[in-house]
Amino acid sequence: MQDTALNILKTGNNVFITGSAGTGKTYLLNKFTFYLKSRKIIPTIVAPTGIAASHLQGQTIHSFFSLGIRDAIDDEYIESLLDKKYLQTRFSKLKILIIDEISMVSPEIFYCMDQILRAFKKNDNPFGGVQTILSGDFFQLPPISRVPKDKRFAWQSPSWKELELKTCYLQEKFRQDDNVLISILDEIRSGSVSRHSYEVLNSRHQKDLAIDFTPTKLYTHNIDVDRINNDELNKIHNKAFTFKYTSEGTAKNIEKIFKTSLVLEEMYLKKDAVVMFIKNNLELGYVNGTTGVVVDFDKQTGLPLVRTSYGTLIKVVLEDWTMENDGGNIIAKVSQIPLKLAWAITIHKSQGMTLDSAEIDLSKTFEVGQGYVALSRIKNIEGLRLMGLNDMALSVDPLILHIDDRIKTASLKAQNEISAVSSEHLEELFESYIMSIDGITDSTKIKEQEVILKSEKKVVFSKTTASHLQTKELISSSNSIIELATNRGMSNGTIINHLRTLKELDPNLNIDKFMPNLNTLTLVKEALIKIRRRANKDDFSEDGKPRLKPIFEVLDSKIDYDDIRISLLKYA
Repeated sequence: MQDTALNILKTGNNVFITGSAGTGKTYLLNKFTFYLKSRKIIPTIVAPTGIAASHLQGQTIHSFFSLGIRDAIDDEYIESLLDKKYLQTRFSKLKILIIDEISMVSPEIFYCMDQILRAFKKNDNPFGGVQTILSGDFFQLPPISRVPKDKRFAWQSPSWKELELKTCYLQEKFRQDDNVLISILDEIRSGSVSRHSYEVLNSRHQKDLAIDFTPTKLYTHNIDVDRINNDELNKIHNKAFTFKYTSEGTAKNIEKIFKTSLVLEEMYLKKDAVVMFIKNNLELGYVNGTTGVVVDFDKQTGLPLVRTSYGTLIKVVLEDWTMENDGGNIIAKVSQIPLKLAWAITIHKSQGMTLDSAEIDLSKTFEVGQGYVALSRIKNIEGLRLMGLNDMALSVDPLILHIDDRIKTASLKAQNEISAVSSEHLEELFESYIMSIDGITDSTKIKEQEVILKSEKKVVFSKTTASHLQTKELISSSNSIIELATNRGMSNGTIINHLRTLKELDPNLNIDKFMPNLNTLTLVKEALIKIRRRANKDDFSEDGKPRLKPIFEVLDSKIDYDDIRISLLKYA
């Protein structure tokens, strides 16, 4: 149950949280995160995809661990990371690591995270001694692999065993609200789907849904998703805008960039098009997977203006997809807008979503777990319009079927162990762990912090209240940029942009508590003086404001962009 799992998390053990779709894994993590924040501990949350990361206001594994497009690293690469001061700062602050959607993490990437943390923490314990929490369901989608592999799950990495994880197999279902759908999903997990379940699914074939909106369309292949999205775009009678990529480097390397990313050679857009961002840019406030609608096109640049599903208006800019050689030098680059159409999405991209209704086509299923993931997105069988089903659609990996009983046995063991501990001793364990990671244990202060956190969740703004003014309301109750961004459910970069706007409106606004340390402020100030002295017009925007990249380069990439941005509020 949720409470038992929460108690295990609070002891400081490394934990594996699993369970069927809809058993509240994300809810449990949010509850644990609230517990930590009320004790002034901010956990780090990562996931293999941008969409998955956005569910818990986290970031992608590749972004946080500075992996680029790598799936493997060596000692030389780790040494190059150790030279970056901003990464030293990032990992020094890391106390608790939560990895969501662990089923989609390959053993290679899992091992990379382990090795990087050991190096930065100078600690040869698994994951550098950081409490590591893994959440996911191996019946769902496995990692994408372009070549067949004997080992493709994170639990097959030697680092997994070394973590000595306590397993929590959640049982109570929260997402689905009808027993018919729950029964079908349970049968898929058992590896034996009954004739009755097939009859139920066949009854949903091309079924008209009793809804007054277009359901989300989930398909197995990108080609079907692209066809549907292009059809939807053609239905819009607004002017079409074309965006073509530009590139530098050899044709072979350019081709590799296109094969290893979602960037498109040519992109057609219209006002009112539904889109998804395909790049992480915390500075501008989006991650890979952020969805929105094109509301207009900038009259000066011609680039799209996108209103995200969170209500943020983003001026889209060209992004670069690059390839580096072993020396870290860029040998190829593709520049393009970071968008793709998103009326329909692949099942892979949908993992972690909860949908009221969906149009699902499983007629071309090619991977175990696809049917299970797609069907478990909906709450009720009445919300399903099934377009097709093939023989593989309801199958799961035999290897996962084989280990599922072992996972349940490990969960029962962990449950029995925690149940045997008295409530008094449990409280001592909880407090001891919080103290070990520099959290607060004073009950009065904890209650004060809980009140602040709960009140922030209940803040209701008028639809006409500007986003930066909503941020201003939470400045007094937030002690850091990370905390303020978490409270607003936005990226650090967006919050810093809000602070810049607020400072322009009110130069007397005190934001000193959000500033980095004095040494960082001094280095940024010196770098700013250098680029002003050299008077290179490319170092400044049209309105005369210094660009971030030249300052970042003058500082030898040792201070991250967020610290530069916030420092510039003091000096620029």
